[in-house]
Amino acid sequence: MSPHRSRGDWFSAGRGHPGSRPGFEFSLVSLVLGEAKNLPTYPGPNKMRDCYCTVNLDQEEVFRTKIVEKSLCPFYGEDFYCEIPRSFRHLSFYIFDRDVFRRDSIIGKVAIQKEDLQKYHNRDTWFQLQHVDADSEVQGKVHLELRLSEVITDTGVVCHKLATRILECQGLPIVNGQCDPYATVTLAGPYRSEAKKTKVKKKTNNPQFDEVFYFEVTRPCSYSRKSHFDFEEEDVDKLEIRVDLWNASNLKFGDEFLGELRIPLKVLRQSSAYEAWYFLQPRDNGSKSLKPGDLGSLRLNVVYTEDHVFSSDYYSPLRDLLLKSADVEPVSASTAHILGEVCREKQEAAIPLVRLFLHYGRVVPFISAIANAEVRRTQDPNTIFRGNSLTSKCIDETMKLAGMHYLHVTLKPTIEEICQGHKPCEIDPVKLKDGENLENNMENLRQYVDRIFNVITKSGVSCPTVMCDIFFSLREAAAKRFQDDLDVRYTAVSSFIFLRFFAPAILSPNLFQLTPHHTDPQTSRTLTLISKTIQTLGSLSKSKSASFKESYMAAFYEFFNEQKYADAVKNFLDLISSSGRRDPKSVEQPILLKEGFMIKRAQGRKRFGMKNFKKRWFRLTNHEFTYQKSKGDQPLYSIPIENILAVEKLEEESFKMKNMFQVIQPERALYIQANNCVEAKAWIDILTKVSQCNQKRLTVYHPSAYLNGHWLCCRASSDTAPGCSPCTGGLPANIQLDIDGDRETERIYSLFNLYMSKLEKMQEACGSRSVYDGPEQEEYLTFIIDDPQETYKTLKQVIAQVGALEQEHAQYKRDKFKKTKYGSQEHPIGDKSFQSYIRQQSEVSTHSI
Repeated sequence: MSPHRSRGDWFSAGRGHPGSRPGFEFSLVSLVLGEAKNLPTYPGPNKMRDCYCTVNLDQEEVFRTKIVEKSLCPFYGEDFYCEIPRSFRHLSFYIFDRDVFRRDSIIGKVAIQKEDLQKYHNRDTWFQLQHVDADSEVQGKVHLELRLSEVITDTGVVCHKLATRILECQGLPIVNGQCDPYATVTLAGPYRSEAKKTKVKKKTNNPQFDEVFYFEVTRPCSYSRKSHFDFEEEDVDKLEIRVDLWNASNLKFGDEFLGELRIPLKVLRQSSAYEAWYFLQPRDNGSKSLKPGDLGSLRLNVVYTEDHVFSSDYYSPLRDLLLKSADVEPVSASTAHILGEVCREKQEAAIPLVRLFLHYGRVVPFISAIANAEVRRTQDPNTIFRGNSLTSKCIDETMKLAGMHYLHVTLKPTIEEICQGHKPCEIDPVKLKDGENLENNMENLRQYVDRIFNVITKSGVSCPTVMCDIFFSLREAAAKRFQDDLDVRYTAVSSFIFLRFFAPAILSPNLFQLTPHHTDPQTSRTLTLISKTIQTLGSLSKSKSASFKESYMAAFYEFFNEQKYADAVKNFLDLISSSGRRDPKSVEQPILLKEGFMIKRAQGRKRFGMKNFKKRWFRLTNHEFTYQKSKGDQPLYSIPIENILAVEKLEEESFKMKNMFQVIQPERALYIQANNCVEAKAWIDILTKVSQCNQKRLTVYHPSAYLNGHWLCCRASSDTAPGCSPCTGGLPANIQLDIDGDRETERIYSLFNLYMSKLEKMQEACGSRSVYDGPEQEEYLTFIIDDPQETYKTLKQVIAQVGALEQEHAQYKRDKFKKTKYGSQEHPIGDKSFQSYIRQQSEVSTHSI
């Protein structure tokens, strides 16, 4: 939603946070796009399709899967996780069929309303694909005013005139890369239909119309049988205003429908004036009736969370309980370990726990404590850290957060070479293509494996310190537990660094930002073979050839049966898991943080240059922010990080373009457009983070551009005029904000609250074990409880703190509910999630009465 406040701000909607509960809202979505099945056949001789799936917030695409070729049951198996930076009505999934010569065609879609997302929380669900047509693809909202007034004509007859004012629309869909919207306004009744039309607004999906249309409500009747004319007032209750939004198109098929709304004039019963925001709706005939299953189905696992984060002091008691988890004896009685026990998936608990502990510098002692406890419970050294335990998931998450730069420095150059080289590497005789030679393919693959193996085993000095400290604790715990097994000190570490870090990144480089897109099928196959070999080399298993199910892989692995490979792995593992290792590099190397194509506006550095928009490759390191024509070219422009004074969103009114932001420098601002709202937020966040300690950061900025001799936001004429709005991240460098820590604690609170019944069940299990030492109920056996009394004491504290926070949230919602008006810009009429909330509040009020 644009921060621009429209003229005529009639509703006192709840902007900001009520009472004494400052904070902010955030929502996250985590998806697993599984597979589609029974897609309709292609109407050609082949009948197969090349399909991919997109994830959309309403109509805006934010993620795209790989293309699965020649299949009517494509398997994707891809994860997507992001913070949602704006409001939305539907989380939608579209299945496309790739067409080499024409625009890709849509097979069908799944659209889940925001208020229904909790129904499918964290469980695999098959959704029927629905038909897609223009009449049902709507998004956006309209702001309008109705006013009914009496007018006396020249003949003395009293007429009622209806004034309909269309002020503005927000968030209209962009159709085929453009949006030139206009509106038609129709007064309709049983015996009449009168339509009028606004002007077309070019190149904007947030048009400001501010046009008024007049309709005469009192009408003369037709000539009656009594042979005279009579005037009678129409029944206003039977009339309605219909507003249709259209995209003016030059295509021969006509203008595209964007949505409609219908307002019965009975809304004017209480008052002669009425104004509100409305969500656009699909047309009545917008959904064609097709038999279920006609288009196939899609398997999804959706986790959507929406939280309000309070100020830091609200979380102090729960946060303190969490941060002392590493010191609790036994660790299974700690708050963090209990969270892992009650969550349905260990990953749910691991993500916020690791982020919180990293934020407060406690991740190494916590992981060391839970790893030691897991090793003590492990009976067979060959199964050490092989399960999806809380320890494994926490280490995975730490490696993802702390090791991403290390992964890029180590693997990216070689992965890029493999993608560009396109050498044939298929070694399965059954899959060889015509003209390929098995020996040549084996040699190509062997060279690639050698390259990857060498860069990994020589990268030990670059491994992040936090990872090395964790690997040291794993090594020590495993060696102490299994003193007779000399290899366990290596396998404990290799099960993470090779099996769960390097091998998955080689297999799916796009998921680790090593490649910008999914690799093609041939390259993907090559990377799969390399990943399998590297995984086996790193495992140090006694019988390596036997670890392959495929005979061709066992034969290929004979190349690597030399002792030098095992020695290189052990030297590498020794280095990254030794205590007190030091990086010999004294000069800090630039760290690549983010890169990708965006569109930038010329900055006006040349006196007579044109200020147009161009697509450029942007690159951010911890030293500078640069752009160039294409990836790998010399930079055309560079901004040192210390020269970034602020990074803020740019209002859409500036250039009538979405997802824009500005990087403010001492001389000027660089205006940039990202591909979508998720990308825009990611760039703003990382640029803000890398420049947040700059001493000259601004505290105020201009939210709109400087055009035609003045700032659009405050109309100041000087291009050096101080900003007119406070910066979102523009605080002095010596003030440290604890927002991230609070957000993770809020996420943990939400999980505890979600699984409250399990917390209570765990309390019962502690009581049962303390009092009765016999066979337990089956439902109690799933919990790890080493000390029932200590665990019970922690559970009691956790439940109390979660209850206290739940009361604060309930009060916040009540306060917000009182201050929010249905029909406001934040909650337009048609907002089903708000209607659902109103019903819940009414039920709560009735219950309390």
